[in-house]
Amino acid sequence: MKKVDKEIINRVIEMAWEDRTPFEAIKLQFGLCEKDVIGIMRCNMKPSSFKMWRKRVQNRETKHLKKRIFVGGIFKSTAQKSISLNKISKRR
Repeated sequence: MKKVDKEIINRVIEMAWEDRTPFEAIKLQFGLCEKDVIGIMRCNMKPSSFKMWRKRVQNRETKHLKKRIFVGGIFKSTAQKSISLNKISKRR
């Protein structure tokens, strides 16, 4: 595993905890592959927290770009109402 400073480690941990941040984004930003991220998480977390995180992200579609069901952009539910011209109506 590469030598990484504390500030980067904190940001990597934060990104790894986020469900929608894929490992590919961490690799693109910091040059750390999934194996490196797992190593950082293992070394910087309590064993119980690491096990909980690992169980949660293993095979999770949102953590791997190839497994995602939506391709690009931001997912928007079909049930969500659209806001036209950013004008939100106010009741008086």
